[in-house]
Amino acid sequence: MLGYVLILLATVCFGAQNLITRVLFIPSNLLGVVETGGFVEPTLPNSFLLMFMRMMVGVPLMALLLPPVYPQLWADLRRLGSPSYRRELYLALVGGVLMFSYLALLYVAVGRIAAGIALTLFFTFPVYTALMDWYWFGRRPSPSRWGILALILVGSALTIPMTGAAIESWVGVTFGLASGVVYAFYTVAAQKAFETFHPVPFTGISFAVTLVLSAVSLLLWPGDLNGLLWPALWVGGLLSAIATLTGHVLNNLGIRVVGATAASMLGAANPALTAVLAWGVLQEELSLVQGLGVLLVTVSVGLLSLTKPS
Repeated sequence: MLGYVLILLATVCFGAQNLITRVLFIPSNLLGVVETGGFVEPTLPNSFLLMFMRMMVGVPLMALLLPPVYPQLWADLRRLGSPSYRRELYLALVGGVLMFSYLALLYVAVGRIAAGIALTLFFTFPVYTALMDWYWFGRRPSPSRWGILALILVGSALTIPMTGAAIESWVGVTFGLASGVVYAFYTVAAQKAFETFHPVPFTGISFAVTLVLSAVSLLLWPGDLNGLLWPALWVGGLLSAIATLTGHVLNNLGIRVVGATAASMLGAANPALTAVLAWGVLQEELSLVQGLGVLLVTVSVGLLSLTKPS
C-alpha cells in the first residue's frame, strides 16, 4: 500500500510542476482572476534555461532536505567511488542524462500544446516500458495487455491537436511522444539501479547531472536572454524545483517498492489530473474528442495494473 500512495503523491507533484512550466511559457488566466505568465518563448534553449534555474534551486534543496529523510545519503555517494559500485555509478549517471533529456522534451511540449494533451502523449511511456520489460527482463505482455497498450496509443492519437498553428502543434506532439520514450528508459534504468542502490542518492545524482547538462547546453545554445523578467522566472524555478524534487523522490521510492512497470500504471491519473488542474487553474479547454482521448489513456493505463505479463 505504501508504494501505491508514494506514486500517487508523486503524480500530484508532477501535475503541479507541469502547470508551473505552462504558465512560464504561455500567458494564463489563473483561476479566471489573475492574468500572468508568458515570460519566455517555448523553445528548446529556453527549456534548458528553465531546467537550469529549476536545478540551481533543486540541487541545494536536495542537499539540505534529503539527509534527514535518508541519513546514509552521503555515505552512499562516497561508496560510488569504489570499483565495486561501478554498476550503480553508471546507472545513476545514465539516469541523469535521461532525466535531462525527457524534461527538455516535455518542457517544449507543454509550451506548445495544452498541458493535459502534452501529459497524455508523455503517458504513452507505459507502452515502451512494457516492451523494454519484455526485451530485457523476459516479462512478455499477455494478450490482454497488448489490447490495453493499443488503447493507450489510440487515446493518445485522439488528443493530437487538429486546429491552431499546425507547426507548433506537431512540434509539441512530437516532443511529447519523444519525452515518453526517454522516460521509459529512465524508469527501466532506475529499476535496475534500485536492485542494489537506494532511490534517494540515485535521484540526487540525476538532479546534479541534469544541472550540469543544462548549464552546458545553455553555454552552447544560449538563446535570447535579453529583457526576461528574472524575478518571475526564479519564483517559478523555486516552485517547480520543490514539486520536481518531491515528485521524483516519491516516485523513485515507489518504484523501489512496486517496480517500474507497476509505477507507470499507478501514475495513470497524471494526464487526467493535469487536464483537470489546467482547466480549473489555467482555464484551458479541451475538445470533446481530446477529452475522450485523455480519459481513454488514463483508464487504459490504470487497467494495466489489473493484468500480468504472460
